[in-house]
Amino acid sequence: MNELIFEKDDFTPNSDTIMKSVHLNNFPIVYILYNEKKRPSAYIGQTVQARRRIKTHLENKKRKNLNRSILIGHKKFNQSATYNIETNLINYFIADNHFQLQNVSQTSSRVMHNYYEKPFYNEDLFHDIWEKLLNENIVSDTLENLRNKDIYKLSPYKELSHLQLDIKSEVLDFCKEYIQKEGNHVITIEGDAGTGKSVLLSSLFNTLQDLSKDNSSLLFGTDNYLLVNNGEMLKTYKSIANSLPNIKKKSLMRPTPFINEKTRQGTTADIALIDEAHLLLTKEDTYNNFNYNNHLDEIIKRSKITIVIFDPKQVLKIKSYWNDGLLEEISNQYSSKTVKLTDQMRMNAPPETINWIDQFVAKKIIALPTTETESSFELKIFNDAESFKTAIQNKNNKVGLSRIVSTFDYLHKKDKEIYIVDKEGINMPWNNTQNNVAWAENQDSIKEVGSIYTVQGFDLNYVGVVLGPSVGYDEEKDELVIHPSKYKDTGAFTSRQDFSIEKNQEIKEEIILNSINVLMKRGIHGLYIYATDPALRKRLFDLERCKKS
Repeated sequence: MNELIFEKDDFTPNSDTIMKSVHLNNFPIVYILYNEKKRPSAYIGQTVQARRRIKTHLENKKRKNLNRSILIGHKKFNQSATYNIETNLINYFIADNHFQLQNVSQTSSRVMHNYYEKPFYNEDLFHDIWEKLLNENIVSDTLENLRNKDIYKLSPYKELSHLQLDIKSEVLDFCKEYIQKEGNHVITIEGDAGTGKSVLLSSLFNTLQDLSKDNSSLLFGTDNYLLVNNGEMLKTYKSIANSLPNIKKKSLMRPTPFINEKTRQGTTADIALIDEAHLLLTKEDTYNNFNYNNHLDEIIKRSKITIVIFDPKQVLKIKSYWNDGLLEEISNQYSSKTVKLTDQMRMNAPPETINWIDQFVAKKIIALPTTETESSFELKIFNDAESFKTAIQNKNNKVGLSRIVSTFDYLHKKDKEIYIVDKEGINMPWNNTQNNVAWAENQDSIKEVGSIYTVQGFDLNYVGVVLGPSVGYDEEKDELVIHPSKYKDTGAFTSRQDFSIEKNQEIKEEIILNSINVLMKRGIHGLYIYATDPALRKRLFDLERCKKS
């Protein structure tokens, strides 16, 4: 901390731009330009030529409303470190949600990479910088709290993996190639839960919106939208919009209002990005003002280019039933291509743990992996409800953002009444917390049980999954048995006339297994499991004891 150089000054044409320290003038630095108005603005950058860069900003009309500067230096700074710290500052400023940033994205985002002594700069030194910003009242929340916010995790400035960056470049090239061509064009990004689909989409949308304001870009002037059929995710994207210059809340919509608005106006979007496309409707839903047969088909018809984020294993309603065949059937009507995300980005779990979950969702019960002792991920089975609840509460007290969720096996209505999950065991209320932030980020939600609809698409540090009565055990076959009749999400099971009775029943089981898959893949650092079915609970706990012996 003693070696950290932190200089505050005026940022005006008349201010003294002489850097007081040699480590500001002749070394790489990070800087923050800002104002303290009612709706504060800021610009965050890094440079190896501080005086010249500050002079350039003073001549930039976009910075004319900024009047204060902070220059941050260190005798050990190198350009990899300042790039890293600049990116971290942008991500945490977005999560802090106080300043509207003037930063626009790079046309090619920086990829995740290591460099010499990265932990020192990325963790130790950055912590010192943030503490100094807190002490100066520039920012208002701690790194620990901000790190648990979904607005931080979905920041468009998060560094991308090599695969994510390759796919982002491919999608941008696709948009530039087809934006002036006739017809409708579709590119689909497929990936399992936790493979970084929403982070990639957030980065893509921000870059597209920045390019739409860049008169040198082929995408200049494009009218673009981000659509998601999930109210919790929409809250997060709208929070991100508060901090960035080119993302407007009016461009963030649910699919049905988008379709109806474009129909009413007789207009077409240039690019529509669809997050969680597996939540799109595949049949008419007049109750919710959707009077067509398929969300995706209607979005494609009203957009020159459609970018689709899709995972068939996350389908949760019969009226939103998708499989690869149906997706191909629709997209093949247009010029289309598909790319795939394959790397697990959320869970800090070894492949053996991911495989155990995948086998479980396929109804197969196999031995618990022992390799997790070599990783930071915890997979634990519990034999009684109290120790299960206590374990999650302890993790929440220690690291935050640890929550209990359950399969939809208990009555839950939207009438503001209290409905209890597993009275004889868990004995906790269903999620009833409502405000402008995602359910899991509300501190009081540790006292509630989340449903699939409150956590789909979000990260938790530790997730405790309650397997309700619909998830049983067949001792003879040594496998899961699914009881759709015990599943209480009746809206998810509304049968379709265009499917046979057998097909409707088959989809019901698939929906329950999909929900288990989604719930079990929420945790970054751990998955705790409690089964309410006695036979299944005993079988799973036997596996836990075998692992320890």
